[in-house]
Amino acid sequence: MLDLAGVWTLSDESGQHSVSMALPGDGITALHSAGVIPDPYWGRNEYDCRWVSERDWVAKRSFDHAGGAVDLVIEGLDTVAEVLLNGTAVLQAANVHRRFRVDVTGHLRRGANKIEIRFRSPVQAAAEKQAEMPFRIPYQEVNGPIPNANMLRKQQCDFGWDWNIALGQFGVSGKIALEPRTARIADIVVSQCHHDNVAEVALAIHTDGVDDVTATLCGVTQAAGVVNGVARMILTIADPVLWWPAGQGAQVLHDLTVTGGGATATRRIGLRSMHLRSEPDAAGRSFGMEVNGRAVFARGANWIPADALNGRITVEGVRGLLQSAVDANMNMLRIWGGGRYEPDWFYDLCDEMGLMVWQDFMFACHLYPSTPEFLAEVDAEVRDVVARINHHACLAVWCGDNELIGALTWFPESRKDRDRYLVNYDRLNRTVEAALYSVLPGANWWPSSPSPGPLAFGDAWHDDSSGDMHFWSVWHEGRDFDHYRDVSPRFCSEFGFQSYPSMQTIRRFADPADFNIAAPVMESHQKNAGGNARIAETMFRYFRFPVDFESFVYLSQVQQGVAIKTAVTHWRSLKPHCQGTLYWQLNDTWPVCSWASLDHGGNWKLLHHMARRFYAPVLVTAVPVDGSIELRAVNDTPDAVTLEVTVNAIAMSGKIRPLGQHRAAVLPDSAVVVATLPAGTLAEDEILAFLWGPPGAPDQGDIHAPKPWKAYDLPPTKLTHTVKPSGTGWQITVETDAPAFFVALEADQPGRFSNNAFALFPGYPATVTYTPDTPGAAPRFTLRDLRAATYGQT
Repeated sequence: MLDLAGVWTLSDESGQHSVSMALPGDGITALHSAGVIPDPYWGRNEYDCRWVSERDWVAKRSFDHAGGAVDLVIEGLDTVAEVLLNGTAVLQAANVHRRFRVDVTGHLRRGANKIEIRFRSPVQAAAEKQAEMPFRIPYQEVNGPIPNANMLRKQQCDFGWDWNIALGQFGVSGKIALEPRTARIADIVVSQCHHDNVAEVALAIHTDGVDDVTATLCGVTQAAGVVNGVARMILTIADPVLWWPAGQGAQVLHDLTVTGGGATATRRIGLRSMHLRSEPDAAGRSFGMEVNGRAVFARGANWIPADALNGRITVEGVRGLLQSAVDANMNMLRIWGGGRYEPDWFYDLCDEMGLMVWQDFMFACHLYPSTPEFLAEVDAEVRDVVARINHHACLAVWCGDNELIGALTWFPESRKDRDRYLVNYDRLNRTVEAALYSVLPGANWWPSSPSPGPLAFGDAWHDDSSGDMHFWSVWHEGRDFDHYRDVSPRFCSEFGFQSYPSMQTIRRFADPADFNIAAPVMESHQKNAGGNARIAETMFRYFRFPVDFESFVYLSQVQQGVAIKTAVTHWRSLKPHCQGTLYWQLNDTWPVCSWASLDHGGNWKLLHHMARRFYAPVLVTAVPVDGSIELRAVNDTPDAVTLEVTVNAIAMSGKIRPLGQHRAAVLPDSAVVVATLPAGTLAEDEILAFLWGPPGAPDQGDIHAPKPWKAYDLPPTKLTHTVKPSGTGWQITVETDAPAFFVALEADQPGRFSNNAFALFPGYPATVTYTPDTPGAAPRFTLRDLRAATYGQT
């Protein structure tokens, strides 16, 4: 193989610019590295960089060829592009989501050769496609500063989104190489059937130039002949060692090795049954995952691309983001349909970490064409993606799109002529479904998210009876946090509340002079219309207003955490009626105000620390019910647990008033009411505090404030802390002289705190460890709490 990765030369159509470009990589990153454009993430530089997407660009390089028959292989070619070898076009591509393999033997000569990739401007190419449509196909302008994203099979958020920068990147994100045209084992499609302690693993092995193959898995070997390029067999594994999602068991993976014609291919296989259970019931239609015969409540978040620019994505960075999900007790991520199908190594990591993957196909929030040409491209895309990643143990759900059913009601054209656009959508959705099943007949298919179910086109944003739900009334409609308790979703696959990024992230794009939410720089890093106003208005509703900008940032993260905690803890307490919560969103593509719980770069916001607690496999939560407060215990583990719950009322003075102790046996995968506190149990200045854990050994706790925090006269607090080295990090012991709420630690260098945003009471010090990303000098720590942020230091 001749790897063509490395340094290329990039130039624009005018000849004005010529710079070095690393492939794999993207053109925006190359131009920034060469000093042609400023850092697009800093300040308001984005707007000075958008011209790049309005031009055509050419990447070229020379290479030596030793002779012989070869294929040109390109993965992640972004997007409308022509590839030339020695001046002759060998590939016309228009889909970033596909792999391309072209026999180029006749276009090469022994010795020196030249290759060029001509990238069309996505702005111009998309406009041309729209003009060719038989009728207008509208797109979400609020999510598209660059128009007509729906015309191209390109990462949709490249055109901008309500959390993403709009740069219209181009480049190559995967392999680019010349491979010898020899015998090859290509894709391996894996299906599993489990029964009577036996795993039957069916293989469809796609090959080139191979007559027969041999496969080995878990010590079982079988051979089969190749017919029309495919060998089929079933390997029977007795007493299989199973793969489980995180928190349910071990993530055991086995090597599947296939040989034939001198070629070898290996896949890492997890033996498991994975079923989407969605059936009519008394409430409507259920929705939940069953793994190895066991119902598994999905705790997790939505995943978007790890960076707005593919050239800045690294395996190490993504590994850190995924590990943060696991560390916050998550077991599922939804790969949202406006980004990309992730590379193979992403799914390898999810396999290893036990993160189930809900995989959207890449259509989001717009309407899309249904012309024969477009549908043919979609068909090829889906077949290619499914063949590439199907074998991964983590893959749980294949979903047709994100919010395309709702989009039918979002545009004047589709409201006026619903039948036309409904048929248009159905043709697309049916193409996706048929292509999926043609490769993987037993796939867990779900038509759209949100969706009440097959061939159901109802309002899954407000109807909580069936299928999966997107619940955005609290954010987009400005409803109270308590409104999360007004719905009982079967599975909520999107809901969220925004916050500002952390100060260390803000300092990466803004000067202190910009530290004001109304400053142009801050507004340019807030892509949701009205987002800043909604954050501020909510603070007025729940908190006394912060005293300065840094307190505003802190408080925005506190209220984000309170919002999502309210939803998750209530919905978890409804199981088995509800079987999953995936909040929007885990990560950010660039430093921006958003719904993410992880800052761009992986720093934990306060929401993520709170998620680690509210996603704990065993949880006790307080739920208001008609003036009373129910304490409900939730058990997501496969084993029964006995809990002892100690309940106290705590006044703002710090006085603790015992309210009782309760014991509850909680069966696997269940939720029960432990105790009910009648109305009037708490005095006006009291909040609820409760501890739980095994009898005699409580190891978790929480608080519940029945009124908005602004209604309490918070006492002045004097937080003190001592710091001492601990291994490669630091141990911080924090104490207070009065009740302190949402105590948060910050460091002046990147790293991870073991706990944050916690309540602290006099006489009960908290010890937190801090692990810096890079060992070095002692960090300087800043402590914040709700009183200081809203009253000022006293």
